[in-house]
Amino acid sequence: MANTAHALHILVKHQELAEDIIKQLKKGAKFQTLAKKHSSCPSGKKGGDLGEFRRGQMVPQFDKVAFSAEILEPHLVKTKFGWHVVKVLYRT
Repeated sequence: MANTAHALHILVKHQELAEDIIKQLKKGAKFQTLAKKHSSCPSGKKGGDLGEFRRGQMVPQFDKVAFSAEILEPHLVKTKFGWHVVKVLYRT
């Protein structure tokens, strides 16, 4: 079982925008470009890079995706902060 994960994310207020971002990613758009353009999280300036984090450091809904969802695929997650498009780069 992985103890750490490294992920990128884009935080937006509306589900429709998050779903549109996922569609753009599937058509080949660059995650970092979309993060800089749309993310309301300070990590957006770094292309959405959250770096490596430990299990339990993120809110539960985010943690679940970070440690169980398919790697390198965009995933939609709703938390108290809004809608996240999450891309897990790796787990250790």
